[in-house]
Amino acid sequence: MKFRLFCLLIILSFPATAQKQTIRDNWPSFRGQHAAGVADGQNLPDAWDGEKGTAIKWKTRIPGLAHSSPVVWEDRLFITSAISGKGSATFKPGLYGAGDASDDKSVHQWKVYCLDKKTGKIIWEQLAYEGVPLEKRHIKSTYASSSPATDGRYVVALFGSQGLYAFDLKGKLIWKKDLGRMDVGAYDLPSYEWGTASSPIIYKDVVIVQCDTSKEDFLMAVDIKTGKTVWKADREELPSWATPTVCFSKDRTELITNAPNFIRGYDPETGKELWKLGGSSKITAPTPIFFNDLIVVASGRRPEAPVFVIRVGASGDITLDKDQTANKNIAWSRQKIGSYMPTPLIYQGLLYVLKNDGIFSCYDLATGEEKYMQRIPHQGSGFSGSPVASDGKLYLPSEDGDIFIVKAGPKFELLGKNSLGQLLMATPAISGGMMFVRAEKDLFAIGR
Repeated sequence: MKFRLFCLLIILSFPATAQKQTIRDNWPSFRGQHAAGVADGQNLPDAWDGEKGTAIKWKTRIPGLAHSSPVVWEDRLFITSAISGKGSATFKPGLYGAGDASDDKSVHQWKVYCLDKKTGKIIWEQLAYEGVPLEKRHIKSTYASSSPATDGRYVVALFGSQGLYAFDLKGKLIWKKDLGRMDVGAYDLPSYEWGTASSPIIYKDVVIVQCDTSKEDFLMAVDIKTGKTVWKADREELPSWATPTVCFSKDRTELITNAPNFIRGYDPETGKELWKLGGSSKITAPTPIFFNDLIVVASGRRPEAPVFVIRVGASGDITLDKDQTANKNIAWSRQKIGSYMPTPLIYQGLLYVLKNDGIFSCYDLATGEEKYMQRIPHQGSGFSGSPVASDGKLYLPSEDGDIFIVKAGPKFELLGKNSLGQLLMATPAISGGMMFVRAEKDLFAIGR
């Protein structure tokens, strides 16, 4: 009897153990779980070559043009794309200040793809929307710059003015939602439409989207099963391209948004504003991140270009007074060190900030002490994708297609540079001992 009971306990415990291992390998939204960008225990290779095929497990051509990042759930990988009727849509990489919009007004197809994570085979593709784009896009951007999100039941994709879509894991459309025309342009020249980039996130049974435009601004939670609005918080903001983050701590759960007028904390259950922080840049793109009871929010537009390290649990207006760098709600802050596009990275107690021009900085997360500031020797186009970390190494994707490897720690050490041979704007995903990188034309799986 005891032996039978022992065997039964083993059988019952096995699925939970296997599930726990699987969940650890999921990369469910932009920059992975909670936008942390960290996946240890992966044993990634130190060297690869996209053109020669060295350490490339597979390479799959993805039609269209998109800067969205791949997301992973168990053995499936999901990615989005916008396919131009021209057949040869392009974007302009590099470090430049022009705010021109693309003149591609051809009929586009917005699609969601599901791939086998191990082989790169396309399992299914689904058309979400077809038509002439309802908004313009920056010449450096695409019509599919928002990354999808998944919770293992649904895959959600935001295609700006073309709407919000939810599919099941077999590719069946469950619902779609029209969020209106999103006119997202320069704060000082609204006629320069730049297109959308903020990605949806999933919290419990709701999908949360941040829509800060040149006109209407709102934060919205919709039921993931039906697409019906659960709550909507109107905002007075300037355009933002940042993805929101739900921050979990022992004291409170907060929904954090990065935007020019105010960085804000909300109750994710109701949409009620908890606190707000002024003093940011007029253009915001990096996603808020957190570790324990500290929240990091950055932006790179000068003259401010700040990094704020905020304590969980604030209330009301926590804006710093003039000449202040800290208060009871702000652990520390610093001007002119923030990143313009890449989201910062917290890893092993250190905060890393990668600027578009390749200036890479490291700080003590708790105190703000600068450990180093170095320039990454890139080819010239700069950095738009965000850094990720695994097993004591930091991976920095450059627009030129090189991924730089830096040793994690308080002293700068460049370990290597590996090329994919294609332009690279998206942030990598890490899962199952592989790094998945969406380049201009192909999706690469890098692994031993």
